[in-house]
Amino acid sequence: MAGLVGMALLAVSACAQDGATSPETVRELAGSAEAVSTREQVEQGIRKTVDHWDAHTALTLGLVTLDDSCVGGKAEEWFFQDGDDEYEIRCTMYVSAYFGADPRRMPDTIDGILTAGDPENSPIPFGHDFIYATKVVDYYRGRTGDPQGPGTGEPRELFSAGTVTLDWDQVRRSGTRQLIEEVPSCAPGVPPVKRCLREPASAGVATLRREYGMVFKLVFPSSNYFTVYKDD
Repeated sequence: MAGLVGMALLAVSACAQDGATSPETVRELAGSAEAVSTREQVEQGIRKTVDHWDAHTALTLGLVTLDDSCVGGKAEEWFFQDGDDEYEIRCTMYVSAYFGADPRRMPDTIDGILTAGDPENSPIPFGHDFIYATKVVDYYRGRTGDPQGPGTGEPRELFSAGTVTLDWDQVRRSGTRQLIEEVPSCAPGVPPVKRCLREPASAGVATLRREYGMVFKLVFPSSNYFTVYKDD
């Protein structure tokens, strides 16, 4: 009986290796002309949006982080199916931008962001038609209570599904203030399979906070910008 169990385990192990993308193939596909072109287009588009925020709001850009990785598909999944066995390779990019701002001008800063987002073609997805955002402005002007309802406390985020999320240091002195966390260090990796950028490398959240007084963080949703399916 034990022998049969051992043979079964060996068979499952062999099957688990069958169909997985090799590291060599991952590197080849990640460096292909199509992958490189798509990667550049996605990154340039995000950087253009970041520059727009820097130029059209009271926020001052201080740091951009980019984490980009390509992973190979798994062998055919028999028990726990999550779709990772359907592709040869998938490349995903994560980008965040950190800005400094004056905490004493919080209502004007948020209101200015909404003004910059009002034009129809603006890449800033928050405008004065965003009722919750206008409540945040009124909150910081002292005109109203907690934007999310009594007892919910100071806000710290504006969210636009599929576009960006804007977080900031809480500035009110009552209670425990939630602050933007420090940027994690780069994980080791070799392009084009894995890239990690911290621009400038010398900057950090604490540095921005000391210079400007508070920090805003603009988070872009993860972008699966390049996928090659096994059926292709």
